[in-house]
Amino acid sequence: MKTSLTPRAIVAAIICLLVFSSYAQAQNPPLKKVNWGMTALSAAMWIPWIAKDAKIYEKNGLDVEIVLLRGSGQSSQALLGGSLFAAPVALPQLMLANLNGADMVNVAHTIASASSKLLVRPEIKTPLDLRGKKVATSSIGSLGDFLFRYALRKYGINPDREITWLSIGTNAERLQALLTGVIDGADVTYPADIQAERKGFRVLIDARKEITFPTTSVVTRRKIIREDRDTVMRFVRSHVEAIAFHKLNKDFALKVLTKYVRTTDPEFLEGSYNLFKQDFIAAPYPITKGLEPTYDYVAQTRPDIRNHKPEEFVDASFVSELDKSGFIKRLYENR
Repeated sequence: MKTSLTPRAIVAAIICLLVFSSYAQAQNPPLKKVNWGMTALSAAMWIPWIAKDAKIYEKNGLDVEIVLLRGSGQSSQALLGGSLFAAPVALPQLMLANLNGADMVNVAHTIASASSKLLVRPEIKTPLDLRGKKVATSSIGSLGDFLFRYALRKYGINPDREITWLSIGTNAERLQALLTGVIDGADVTYPADIQAERKGFRVLIDARKEITFPTTSVVTRRKIIREDRDTVMRFVRSHVEAIAFHKLNKDFALKVLTKYVRTTDPEFLEGSYNLFKQDFIAAPYPITKGLEPTYDYVAQTRPDIRNHKPEEFVDASFVSELDKSGFIKRLYENR
C-alpha cells in the first residue's frame, strides 16, 4: 500500500535530522589546525611523524601540518611571525631571540644530548686541519652551527675567522655536498653519518661525546600559552604519547621512518630505532641543568645572558601535569 508523509511529518523529520546533526557535531568537534615546524629530515625528528601517522594528534583534537623549514633561525622567524604553532627551535636561538624581546618558551625536550656528528674528508685528521676549509650546517644559528663552533673553540680554532660556514638545508643535501666535494665537512645525523663513513669520510667531532646539550625541543610562544593553553597541552600530550608509541611499537615506527626519510636499508632503520629508543625521554621535561656551553655561546654576542636563569626560558608545567597525574606512567603499564 502506498503511503505519503504529511507536511507535519516532513517538518518533524527535518527537525530530528537537524537535532541529530547538531548532536553529532557537538560530540565530534572539528579538529584544531596547527602548524609544526620541522627543521630536518632525520630520525631525531621522528616523534611528530609518529604522532601524525598514528593519528595521535587527531585523537587529541588536532590537525597538525608538518612544515619543513631550514633550521632554527627560519623556524623561530616563522613562529614569531604567527605561521607556526610550535617548532624545535635550538636553545641558543631561543635565548637570543628572547633577549631581543621575543616571547618563545621551551615546553619539552625530547633528547638530552645532541646526536650530530661532524663528518670530514679522509685527509682531515684533526680539528686543526679544518683551518681554511668549508663546513656546512643547516643554517647559521642552528643547533649544528652552535655545537661545532663551540667544540672547535675547545681545540683552539676561531670558527668565525678560520672556517667558511655554508648553509645547506637538509641532512641529505649536506651529505651530497660532502660526497661531491663542494664542502670539506658537514654536520649530519644518523643515518647520513653512517652513509658518509661507508664512503670513507671520517667522524671528526661527535657532539654526543663532546657536549652535554638538550635537543629536539618543543618551543612555542608565551602569547600562545596565554591565549590557548588547552591546545598547547593537547600538543604536548600528543608528543608524550608519540614517544611512548615509538618505544612500544617498533614495526610501526620503522614504517614511519622509512616513509619520511625515504630509505629501506634495514641496517639504517634498525640502528636508528635502537639509538632513539634509548634517547627519547619518556617524561620530556625542559632541561635546565648542564647548560654552561649554551650560555658560553650566547654570551659571545650577548654577555647579559649571564643575568638570566635557565628557568626563564622554559615552562615545565605541561609535562609536569602529565607526569604527576600518572598519565605518562599509564602509557607504559603492562607493556
